[in-house]
Amino acid sequence: MNRIYLASLVAVTLAAGGGTSLGAEAIAGTAAPKIGLIWIDWVIIAAYGIGTVVLGWWYSRGDRTTSEYFVGSGRMNPILIGVSLFATLLSTISYMSMPGEALGKGPAFLANYLAYPLIFLIVSLVLLPVYMKQRVQSAYELLELRLGLSVRLLGASLFLVLRLVWMALMIYLTSKAISILMGVGEDWIPWIALVSGTVTIIYTSMGGLRAVVITDLMQTILLYGGALLVIGTVSWKMGGFGWFPTEWKQNWDSQPFFSFDLSERVTVLGSIISVLLWTVATMGGDQLSVQRFMSTHDLKSARRALAVQLSIAVIVGVTLSCVGFALLGYFEAFPERLGTGLSLKDDADKIFPRFIAFHLPPVVSGLVVAGLFAAAMSSLDSGVNSITAVVMRDFQGRFGWGPKTDEQHFRQARWLAFIIGAIVVASSSLMKNVPGNLTEVTGKTANLLTVPIFCLFVFALFVKFASPVGVWLGAVCGIAVAAVIAFSGPIFGMVDGRDPISFQWMQLGAFVANMTGGILGSLLFPKGRKQLNAA
Repeated sequence: MNRIYLASLVAVTLAAGGGTSLGAEAIAGTAAPKIGLIWIDWVIIAAYGIGTVVLGWWYSRGDRTTSEYFVGSGRMNPILIGVSLFATLLSTISYMSMPGEALGKGPAFLANYLAYPLIFLIVSLVLLPVYMKQRVQSAYELLELRLGLSVRLLGASLFLVLRLVWMALMIYLTSKAISILMGVGEDWIPWIALVSGTVTIIYTSMGGLRAVVITDLMQTILLYGGALLVIGTVSWKMGGFGWFPTEWKQNWDSQPFFSFDLSERVTVLGSIISVLLWTVATMGGDQLSVQRFMSTHDLKSARRALAVQLSIAVIVGVTLSCVGFALLGYFEAFPERLGTGLSLKDDADKIFPRFIAFHLPPVVSGLVVAGLFAAAMSSLDSGVNSITAVVMRDFQGRFGWGPKTDEQHFRQARWLAFIIGAIVVASSSLMKNVPGNLTEVTGKTANLLTVPIFCLFVFALFVKFASPVGVWLGAVCGIAVAAVIAFSGPIFGMVDGRDPISFQWMQLGAFVANMTGGILGSLLFPKGRKQLNAA
């Protein structure tokens, strides 16, 4: 960490070291853009990759059991866990999409953070007290206790699909952004995915959750530092903070507080509701989150980890939004530097990586690109570790397959983590077929199953009369409604270039459909006497 901090200071010094020459030329609009990344940038990126592998090896020396490998023996520092949870959920998709959303669409999504106090209350007072009574390695073990094996396997299977798609999409979008930074064609994307994915797979498979959590801390510092360096560079080039918007920009969408027109892409209220449901569902039904809560000592520690995660999310989210505002102000001031054929509205997601490659000073650009790798790795490592836990506990372990001793299971966990990571990297190239803005693509694919998975836990833990058949029916209804809303454009036809139902209503629609279908199904197909006695 100290080295990263010193490197960041050196980078800022170098960025300013050109002195008034850089600032004056930029303000005058005559500075020539840098031609992509240079050798020192690649040295920084390579050093970061090698450093994470070394950390994975270092922490692999202490892990000898699957409990240590998956939950750090349940006594990890809650602050580190909170940082890790944040880094896991802030993938490269978010790192790239937040500036693009603020730049090209508008600031309405910043209202999302108004939901965070309510999220903390729901998760800390309602969900965590129930979850922390159980010390499980897989969240889906909780489902079998109330609703039987079939529901446990349903939850675990939906999680595997959700996270495999999410990781493949994240690796693809990261590689695509880096191809822009390198100035190479899209035929390089699979090779970039192979390199970045391999580094992550190696240290994750070696070091388990401890390696994941420690590297997540480094990655959080690096990606946040990268965002600050971009803001600082733009402010230096423009002679201050004149880039901050004081009026609604022409390239932004309308983004009202609320609209009865369901095709309105983003509204303030709709965005708040969507984020509230998604975040609570992720905290309460996703192995990525539950696994981290289980790695803390007690309920108090888990709540502290949650508070740290939400606090950092607000700080970094606002900062990344300011990156988008800064880039918008910069290219409005110097439109000739935008690049041939690029539009502030239509190509907003491409502008951040292009600025990194062609408008940041050497060393600074290397650190920011390392931040992109950091965001990708923090999500991929956590996803691989969590999927490995689910496969071994909910499938292999539940049916008594595979090795019998814990030491053998531990060795197998490492190999399984490596294989899962390899599958994700190999399938990432398929994500090129998913069209749309980064925010929309993520919502329509990677977040499609989040609420239906969470509803399984709601029924299992809080609805006493829920039956396995009813819960299955509810899940089918929730997934169907989520899919119809997500792909309403291709299904029903576009309305003025927009989906007839905005993706922001997907979480609410899925929740209502899932709970309604599950309750009615449970009333129509109630539990048998044995199930009631077991419950």
